Amino acid sequence: MASALTDKLSRLVKQISGQARITESNVTDMLREVRMALLEADVALPVVRDFIARVKDKALGQEVLGSLSPGQALVGIVNRELAATMGEGVSDINLAAQPPAVILMAGLQGAGKTTTTAKLAKHLIEKRKKKVLTVSGDVYRPAAIEQLKVVTAQAGAEWFPSSPDQKPLDIARAALDYARKHFFDVLLVDTAGRLAIDEALMQEIKSLHAVLNPVETLFVVDAMQGQDAINTAKAFKDALPLTGIILTKLDGDSRGGAALSVRQITGAPIKFAGTSEKIDGLEVFDAERHAGRILGMGDILALVEQVTAGVDVQAAQRLAAKVKSGAAFDLNDFLGQIQQMKSMGGLSSLMDKLPAAMAAKAGQVDMARAEKDIQRKQGIIHSMTPLERRKPELIKATRKRRIAAGAGVHVQEVNRMLKEFEQMQDMMKKMKGSGMMKMMKRLGGMKGMGGGMPGMPR
Repeated sequence: MASALTDKLSRLVKQISGQARITESNVTDMLREVRMALLEADVALPVVRDFIARVKDKALGQEVLGSLSPGQALVGIVNRELAATMGEGVSDINLAAQPPAVILMAGLQGAGKTTTTAKLAKHLIEKRKKKVLTVSGDVYRPAAIEQLKVVTAQAGAEWFPSSPDQKPLDIARAALDYARKHFFDVLLVDTAGRLAIDEALMQEIKSLHAVLNPVETLFVVDAMQGQDAINTAKAFKDALPLTGIILTKLDGDSRGGAALSVRQITGAPIKFAGTSEKIDGLEVFDAERHAGRILGMGDILALVEQVTAGVDVQAAQRLAAKVKSGAAFDLNDFLGQIQQMKSMGGLSSLMDKLPAAMAAKAGQVDMARAEKDIQRKQGIIHSMTPLERRKPELIKATRKRRIAAGAGVHVQEVNRMLKEFEQMQDMMKKMKGSGMMKMMKRLGGMKGMGGGMPGMPR
């Protein structure tokens, strides 16, 4: 995310943190570098000017000059002002309305609006326990309605059918009527987009807004658009009473300017950020934590949440009980550990949330290669019979050749995987009866507070 901006600002943070004495001269030098980094990241010029002025004003105040570690105090100011630029803390979605609460999704074509609609549906179902209906009013793009149907099914929500020969206003009225009669909590309306802003698009979405009277009007914007995203956001804000923004493709190699500009330009809070292409790749936007990521401080809270959300507590407790009872750790258990890692979003997803210094060290490992290695191990175990998984000692030369052929790998790969399995098996034997096993069994109580790695003791 915003890799170029993060690299530059995290280097600056390192330099500033070590400063024993802060003067107007070195503050000015530092802010010149920050200004260049922000402009190169496509942050809107008025936003840059305002940000620099606020930081300079506070940096030359008593808070920094009177601090025992002025460099770190200055970093704290930059961090706080970055967060303030993007909106303080978290701005949650508003569902305080007579059901169904209508959420209107607006934005240009290609911003990821349809997929984001389904991601939001999944979020509302899982996190807010709501009954959600989706409908597409995009009658101009042939595949749009079908696409929403597919992603809605993946999200576990219900889809209201519409067709290209219908008028968007008629579709909206019919969907709202259906949602009322079938006691839905939320109706998500995916609207048509265009490749550029035009009068017809704006008139249509204004009419939809008037008919639906949505509790939330969310503008979906591609974080990789840079300055274009700001201009588009402003045009939509002028046409509609936007209540929030969803930034998509924040996991891409974007310059990050949209995240820093869009809040201040539109006045609407950023409510969600798209973090991957997966249906669960949507997270509530937290300005303070996002500022930490941009400054290369990482987002350890998000990392803990991602790890604990991916942990299968019952599986961890079963494994602890199994090892404690003296039963052997087998290849089914080993496969379970691999799947836990995948359920947390993989290595690269976890890496993105590490502080820059730690990520740089971890970055010496080829992440793409490590991910492929995990997939390869999974393929090898899937090529084994249930008996072989339970009793790995049966796997001799002939079986190894058959397993290798089934997984499409060389026999050496099978040998390497079995060697790693044996090392983990030895580790499990050593842990038997230790206090670490008790920790593993208590993992359920740590859910949400940050346990260890999946199914493993800390």
